[in-house]
Amino acid sequence: MLFKTRSAAVYGIEAYMVDVEVNISTGGNGDFLIVGLPDTAVRESRSRVMAAIRNNGFGFPYQKITINLAPADIKKGGSAFDLPMAVGILGGHGILTRQDLSDYLLVGEVSLDGTLRPVKGALSIAMLARDMKIPHLLVPAGNAREAAVVAGVSVYPMRTLTEVVDFINGTRSLEPFHMESYTSAPDSHRRTEDFRDVRGQYHAKRAIEVAMSGGHNMLLIGPPGSGKTMLAKRIPSILPPMSFEESLETTRIHSVTGVLPSESGLVMARPFRAPHHTISAAGLVGGGSVPRPGEVSMAHNGVLFLDELPEFPRNVLEALRQPIEERRIIIARAQMTLAFPAAFVLVAASNPCPCGFANDFRRECFCTPPQIQKYMSKISGPLMDRIDIQVDVPAVPYKDLSERRSAEPSEVIRHRVVAARNIQLRRFYDEKIYSNAQMAPRHIRKYCALSTECEKIMENAITKLGFSARGYDRILKVARTIADLQGAEDLEPKHLSEAVQYRTLDRNLWV
Repeated sequence: MLFKTRSAAVYGIEAYMVDVEVNISTGGNGDFLIVGLPDTAVRESRSRVMAAIRNNGFGFPYQKITINLAPADIKKGGSAFDLPMAVGILGGHGILTRQDLSDYLLVGEVSLDGTLRPVKGALSIAMLARDMKIPHLLVPAGNAREAAVVAGVSVYPMRTLTEVVDFINGTRSLEPFHMESYTSAPDSHRRTEDFRDVRGQYHAKRAIEVAMSGGHNMLLIGPPGSGKTMLAKRIPSILPPMSFEESLETTRIHSVTGVLPSESGLVMARPFRAPHHTISAAGLVGGGSVPRPGEVSMAHNGVLFLDELPEFPRNVLEALRQPIEERRIIIARAQMTLAFPAAFVLVAASNPCPCGFANDFRRECFCTPPQIQKYMSKISGPLMDRIDIQVDVPAVPYKDLSERRSAEPSEVIRHRVVAARNIQLRRFYDEKIYSNAQMAPRHIRKYCALSTECEKIMENAITKLGFSARGYDRILKVARTIADLQGAEDLEPKHLSEAVQYRTLDRNLWV
């Protein structure tokens, strides 16, 4: 007897439909064959499914069972096919009263006792069910909040295989899971670190405020103990809230990588990712035989923090150039090409030399110029060109450390950042971009018009400091953000002057 169920699998971050065809035939010695390019996890599902069916009292048919996962030319992976396989076997064995399950899409890993475990990519699968107009989606209870975010499909949280059978047979009544309306991240979702804890470093804090207001990449450079990492860890406390669309995009990525908590329906706080400098290129930008998102995609719509930037392998850093410029990463393999979103703000920190004490008034640096050059040459010129703001973070003097007056709190800074971002959202409402850092040349010409006095400042900067054409554009973008922070309609000389000083590390440290 042939019985069909519907399931789905995730390819990159997109889901595709998989028909699970179960054929139970007479003869054989209880053979159980799965075809359709299954991987190891899928092949092992037969042991889980057999045990779950028997342990739930249904009785496993001692006949030849063949399961085909169609389309058969795409490799299937993961444990999400356990539930549709088990339901298909029970349907073919006459346990189900319904023979047509085309209105149901089923995913879930089955434990040996029949309990359903969460699977990866439930949000993408729910979006597929909506697009394919499949009205009922049956998922493990741990995936219900995530899948219910998608409107237009009824999501039913299931806990056991027996519960699924009773629901399909109509002997158990269940209401669809309803997700509460979307709200931006509450205060409890934000980090406890606050900029009021940072003594001194007013210039660096101002640069961070500008960077987060316009979505600009930045580099903090200074000796050990000057507060670079401390500053970076407090950046999430001033980030603007995510829109529903941004939250949906970020949640999809976290879902397919398996890091989304089951109690969380949406990622509402902007991600802050800080990988160690020993990370591989595949770990940073994504990869593998079946490509998976890397840290740049995990930081989508948030911040990617790279501490000790020159310690990262050169090939790893060079892999950042495409996602920084295009805001996505394309991974090509012999049989597939996948694109992962990667719209992040890069925040990097570095020592100025191998020992870290160049230009430090507290300690003497013994590094030779060739050693410093070799150390800093690990960061290429093209990568530096893509970093809008480069700011020096010197050692904090005792006067600032001993100051009793409390520093400005993150909430005050955050209000200014949100106000500047709202200006940009209104400006680019019809442009499909969200911040000044995303401006293309046509946007720069339109929104960064220069007066005669401003043109003289830019001419001097390009001539004397040797900035590239890309550097010129990035100075204008940063100046536009500084003007937005002050509520100015046009760029003024003071805005350009401040923006230029955030690029002066180019000539001082990189050759």
